[in-house]
Amino acid sequence: MKTIIVATHNEDKMKEIREILAGDGIEYISLNNADMPDTEIIENGTTFEENAIIKARTISKATGQMVLADDSGLEIDYLGKAPGVYSARYLGEDTPYTVKNNYIIDQLKDAKGKERSARFVCVVACAFPDGRTITARGTIEGQIAYEENGGNGFGYDPVFYLPERGCTTAQLEPEEKNKISHRGQALRKMYEILKKENVI
Repeated sequence: MKTIIVATHNEDKMKEIREILAGDGIEYISLNNADMPDTEIIENGTTFEENAIIKARTISKATGQMVLADDSGLEIDYLGKAPGVYSARYLGEDTPYTVKNNYIIDQLKDAKGKERSARFVCVVACAFPDGRTITARGTIEGQIAYEENGGNGFGYDPVFYLPERGCTTAQLEPEEKNKISHRGQALRKMYEILKKENVI
């Protein structure tokens, strides 16, 4: 079985990746399980593309292998597209998401309807040992909910409301969420690119 390293320590993210790409005969392993030297990743990019490439290239150089990485986040129009690329570090890396979510709800207390527009963005990068990189992007549009709802998903899912479905992404079953999510879109695009290149 082919093994591909994914440049993340986030096991919630890994669970989604494995579910989205299930059945392709490839084992996806996180940095928590990769046999490799301790390597620092400095995410100092200003776009999702830049950060995804930084992560993938750093681990590819350390391992000499093809590596996948994703950078994703929440853009809220009312907040000037914040938290954006700083989504994971918003209000501090160790701040619980329920605190982040309720802070966002409070920031949007005067916003109504379409003023609450937001989107999840995901960019998946693949870095090859020869230094070449490719990227794929996925986006899902929605709004910021008025309160947290749902026990599925993780991160900002409980406050990301889908008007056409009448629920947050945290209220969707995982299989349904993965069909429409930003991460699902980006991963499936990347998978098709890698298949065409006969890499997988």
